[in-house]
Amino acid sequence: MMQGKKILLGVCGSIAAYKSAYLVRHLVKQGAEVKVILTPSAKDFISPLTLSTLSKNPVLSELFDEQSWTNHVMLGRWADVMLVAPASCNSIAKMANGLCDNLLLAVYLSATCPVVIAPAMDEDMWHHPSTKENIVKLQAFGNKIIPVEKGELASGLHGDGRMAEPESIAEFLQQNFFLTSNKGLSGKKALVTAGPTYEPIDPVRFIGNHSSGKMGWELAAELKKRGAEVILVSGPTQLAFADNGIKLIRVNTAEEMFEACTNVFDKADITIMAAAVADYTPEQKETEKIKKKEDGLTIKLTKTKDILQSLGTKKKKGQFLAGFALETNNEEANAIEKLKKKNADMIVLNSLNDTGAGFGHDTNKVTIFTSKGDKFIYETRSKTQVAKDIIDKITELYEV
Repeated sequence: MMQGKKILLGVCGSIAAYKSAYLVRHLVKQGAEVKVILTPSAKDFISPLTLSTLSKNPVLSELFDEQSWTNHVMLGRWADVMLVAPASCNSIAKMANGLCDNLLLAVYLSATCPVVIAPAMDEDMWHHPSTKENIVKLQAFGNKIIPVEKGELASGLHGDGRMAEPESIAEFLQQNFFLTSNKGLSGKKALVTAGPTYEPIDPVRFIGNHSSGKMGWELAAELKKRGAEVILVSGPTQLAFADNGIKLIRVNTAEEMFEACTNVFDKADITIMAAAVADYTPEQKETEKIKKKEDGLTIKLTKTKDILQSLGTKKKKGQFLAGFALETNNEEANAIEKLKKKNADMIVLNSLNDTGAGFGHDTNKVTIFTSKGDKFIYETRSKTQVAKDIIDKITELYEV
């Protein structure tokens, strides 16, 4: 419940603005006090009267009207959370670059409360490099982004870009800001790995994979939120790091990740190996760039150290060890075999055959297998929610 919580909702010009009516109604039913700000173009998509009636508060749109001016500074101080939903491509670009040509942007730039952004746009706009760059900038400023969903779009296309459903947005706010008791792991130490590793061939080339690191970073954030002392060992990633008390160790290669994990594992109560570590590395790393030749190029590879298996052999009573298995075939059998072989307590399986799972997505679809023989299946969800599901399962089954 959100009883007594103050939510400032910004609505931008998007066909998804119709969902804001359902969102306001849902938040009010949960006990929240909601005030709404519309951008000028948002009024072309939804009536201020509708949102005013549902929120039981006047809807704001202009910095100045005929009788008064709106104190944008106080609005950002009044709220517990500022939520922009839908956030159009245009407004996201303005927020990322500090533009201020309407009331919503003025409130955003002066807000002292946390800001949550729920984007909504067509697929090509969502995947455009400028939009991706703007999202990264907004995250670097400390804002939280609610992942877009895949589905039918206003253009008639089917793909990424749909704004998350009102119920999902409300759940995101509840889990990230309004849980009354969220310190169940206080006093525990956690180790999380994330991202890819890059195995150098020469000074300019490497063997790597498409891991974004999002899943591991979300797991680290969820553990921290619940009171754990968290060390995140991350391979190369474009994710912006917010200084929220998590200790970040950046590495590049599998060997560097192995050393970092080995150094801290003994003191970890919970270890989650979510990184996509390279299985092989070039036997010889050239010190100079390899020049193109007429004939082919043969690179001899050697196995990297198996970090999960190594930690599994060192695991002591009271330590919990989880790994990930990304599979393309015989998924369940391979995951269970990995669980046993690595002496892990849990394996989280995700398959590249599942829509919305695997590398590069803001969503994931996982199945959890435990050393006790349990199997838990989850549908496609945001990686933020998947992280919560995984940590919930760890604390529920093992009481760590």
